[in-house]
Amino acid sequence: MKDYHINIFYSDEDGGYIADVPDLSSCSAFGNTPEEALAEVEKAKEAWIESAKAEGKQVPAPRYRPAIYQAAT
Repeated sequence: MKDYHINIFYSDEDGGYIADVPDLSSCSAFGNTPEEALAEVEKAKEAWIESAKAEGKQVPAPRYRPAIYQAAT
């Protein structure tokens, strides 16, 4: 199974890096470095999935792929 795509970008407003999972609504995290943001969003992703399952909500399959990856397949 493919995993969820993660975006990581620098935010001037926040003064650090933001990582988000487009397939999981409002699943994002902050870090002072890209690596820290990635580690934090991995934790947030697992918590998001566990919470959805505990509440009986459907967990979406990984679908989002940036245009650059779509052109290559």
